Amino acid sequence: MKVVIFAGGRGTRIAEESQLRPKPMIEIGGKPILWHIMKNYAAYGHNEFIICLGYKGWMIKEYFANYFLHNADITVDLSNNDIEVHHNNAEPFKVSMIDTGLDTMTAGRLKRVLPYTNNEPFMLTYGDGVSNVNIDELLKFHNNSGKVCTMTAIQATSRFGVIKMEDDGTINKFEEKPADSGTWINGGFFVLQPEIKDYLPEDADPIMWERYPMDKLAEARQIGAYKHDDFWKCMDTLRDKEDLEHLWQTNPKWRNW
Repeated sequence: MKVVIFAGGRGTRIAEESQLRPKPMIEIGGKPILWHIMKNYAAYGHNEFIICLGYKGWMIKEYFANYFLHNADITVDLSNNDIEVHHNNAEPFKVSMIDTGLDTMTAGRLKRVLPYTNNEPFMLTYGDGVSNVNIDELLKFHNNSGKVCTMTAIQATSRFGVIKMEDDGTINKFEEKPADSGTWINGGFFVLQPEIKDYLPEDADPIMWERYPMDKLAEARQIGAYKHDDFWKCMDTLRDKEDLEHLWQTNPKWRNW
């Protein structure tokens, strides 16, 4: 099944990095977070990707266009420009990179790449978050639901740590970013049927996927939630990037390859 990845936003909340490159190209462990996301899907046998380009999209094109060369040991004969490859570390990815506009919103980006999905079911995610969501179980849930859209739902966490105290004010426990009991939010990792086109307006460019289309799906009772209560992390800020880098060096919970 093909995987569509949103990778065209400006990433302004992590401007320290995104002013130089697209947010999905920010590196964790020496590889773009986009690569980590693709490796997750590939571990479940999904190797065909459609990347929605926008801001500095040429950098993503150049990365994959030169991927084979950059991930192999080579000998170059300068007399005739022959290249001999010794060790190939390329991935079995087939990557379509589609320019969906510099300022197009996510619904518009999705609509612009629909022709490349061949009117078949496909998956959709964001180019800035990693998770250990079980893709096989997600697809099974979606197929059993009979709905147009399945969204992975995750437990929201507090931005700040909280304190636990007794009635007299005595503090007895600290919790760092605890889950908000009963609160679930959009974690991405969608599965969509071809009928999703009916929920995208004619002019979708100024519309967020997370607003009008998802609201319409909810009104029609055509969106289901696959609950994921394990690891999920979005790289929204520089601190998130540093947290992911630390996890990669110590305990990369999303790594399944």
